[in-house]
Amino acid sequence: MFDLILRQARLVDGTVIDIALKDGKIAALGEVTGEAHEVRALNGKYYLSAGWIDSHVHCYPKSPIYHDEPDSIGINTGVTTVVDAGSTGADDIDEFYEITRKAATDVYALLNISRVGLIAQNELSDMANIDKVAVRDAVKRNPGFIVGIKARMSSSVVGANGIKPLERAKEIQRENGELPLMVHIGNNPPNLDEIADLLTSGDIITHCYNGKPNRILTPAGELRTSIASAIQRGVRLDVGHGTASFSFEVAKIAIKQGIFPHTISSDIYCRNRINGPVHSLGAVMSKFLSIGLSLPQVIDCVTANAADGLRLKHKGRLSVGLDADLTIFELRRQPTVFTDSEQQTLTGELLLAPLAAVRAGKWFTTEQGKAEHVFDL
Repeated sequence: MFDLILRQARLVDGTVIDIALKDGKIAALGEVTGEAHEVRALNGKYYLSAGWIDSHVHCYPKSPIYHDEPDSIGINTGVTTVVDAGSTGADDIDEFYEITRKAATDVYALLNISRVGLIAQNELSDMANIDKVAVRDAVKRNPGFIVGIKARMSSSVVGANGIKPLERAKEIQRENGELPLMVHIGNNPPNLDEIADLLTSGDIITHCYNGKPNRILTPAGELRTSIASAIQRGVRLDVGHGTASFSFEVAKIAIKQGIFPHTISSDIYCRNRINGPVHSLGAVMSKFLSIGLSLPQVIDCVTANAADGLRLKHKGRLSVGLDADLTIFELRRQPTVFTDSEQQTLTGELLLAPLAAVRAGKWFTTEQGKAEHVFDL
């Protein structure tokens, strides 16, 4: 007896299958026979993928700067897993962990290398905040919750310290089992070339398509040599849209040259969720459909690629034994005006509409699904 069977779910490659779930895991795929406590008929009408993973959010509710509730940016919008990118440091990671246990959304954290986290914009301007022992102890206290570390490497954050916080971050990484390292890029100093030269395979550059002068493209619109070398070494590109860190122009030029994102993330928190330009992970994904990525490419960026980048081996794919995290959505032909962080607009023809999610085998209708009464029984 299964817990839940989803009948005739349409995958992004067009195939239609049944999916059976039991004890919070995917139990069977294909033409599923047997009974279940609950059956949902998707009738080949609705798309289904592995649960969407937003690998860059801010959802520590007590953060004085960037805060939100995990379920407001997660399960309510079809996102089954979120990774908070540095809202908390060693001083408040334990409290954040306790808060996340009450969420329906699965929450993980990238630990800010500053022990005080994002209590101010300049958390790396005082090198004393980068306490290696505090980081080590926090990681030991929270195995499985802390999935990496975060260093925000822009001038407003590091002050006069330049590249030093990133050098310290790489030391911390080496001393903690080579945890994934996500590096925020923004205004210089430090210069992006200095940053890129320190990065190694598996490190993540977030805000990869920002429109600031210290960006991945040269003034002539070519990829910086340092970034090309970093990508060849296995450094990953993450979108991290955010309020001030995504440019349609930069993304279009880069993608036209074959510089694709490994992961699409939102950098969402309450203000840019409510007021824009982010709104939701689904909205950010829709922007990339408008720029020219295919539906399978976009879905890979929030499922398999996201899971691989943060070593979430039990997520990101439709495979027996993995977490029963799924997102059910429509791809609608609906002309929509999108806005980037530079206040530039782009009219897209396709819109992703997340209507429901399954997290650990439990069905949740999204806010949009509820508003449209899609799955009313």
